[in-house]
Amino acid sequence: MTVTESITETARAKINLALHVTARRGDGYHELDSLVAFAAIGDELTITPASRTTLQITGPFAAQLTGADGNIVLDAVEAMRQAWPHQFAPVAISLTKKLPVASGIGGGSADAAGVLRGLQQLFGPVEERARLKKIALQLGADVPVCCLQRACRMSSIGQQLEVLGDGPSFAAVMVNPGIAVSTPEVFAALGLMPGTPAMPGLPPLPATPARQDWIGWLAQCRNDLQAPAISLVPEIDVVLKSIGAAPGCLMHRMSGSGATCFGVFEDQSSAQRAADELSALNKNWWVRATTIA
Repeated sequence: MTVTESITETARAKINLALHVTARRGDGYHELDSLVAFAAIGDELTITPASRTTLQITGPFAAQLTGADGNIVLDAVEAMRQAWPHQFAPVAISLTKKLPVASGIGGGSADAAGVLRGLQQLFGPVEERARLKKIALQLGADVPVCCLQRACRMSSIGQQLEVLGDGPSFAAVMVNPGIAVSTPEVFAALGLMPGTPAMPGLPPLPATPARQDWIGWLAQCRNDLQAPAISLVPEIDVVLKSIGAAPGCLMHRMSGSGATCFGVFEDQSSAQRAADELSALNKNWWVRATTIA
């Protein structure tokens, strides 16, 4: 087998354009119906064959990672080596952490997915796709969709994915107030009891990729975790109001369990102006203009 020298993967930020919590099952898991898209920015992973598996973390958010946060990357390597011991060799991984930690935009899930993709580029694709999907879901509910890095409707607990053929594309601004949010605490604040009956999922998706159709559709949707997250971190509400007040903002919402929020803008220039102004007024915020698709 020919092995290339190294592979570099971008673990793009996951954005929940809409997130409806549709039920809490008897086993305690929450079921979701979510429209997920990906930003043009993300963490960077370089994966190189080595005599033993190692992980080096650098970048602006490296210091915020705990051992558990970094371990999902190593867990992804170990899972692949256990499933296909004769295919995947040890690797040295360099992770440049550019995205805020515990921020509702994929984070470790995107990094783990980047490892799964990168290993297959280095050592060849796996034949048992069902086993690979199972490994991804076991690593985390968001890992399967982060493996695809394409706009998807994600339902149940993350394993049901419907890739959008003609999904939306938006100029956008992403903002994080610099406060980590615990996903379990947000779900607990939602307050659904196990066995709660199903609640309405997403409305029917637009039939065309036209931006105005998608903006109208998003206005009918919500993020059910937004209110409980704000109850825990009131700064999220400040971020949302600041984004919504920016000229050219068409809609704004929190992503995932927070605290990162996003705004969809008329065009890239208005998004960049908004990002510049928000950065200037709020020195402690992480602010980026990007595209979401």
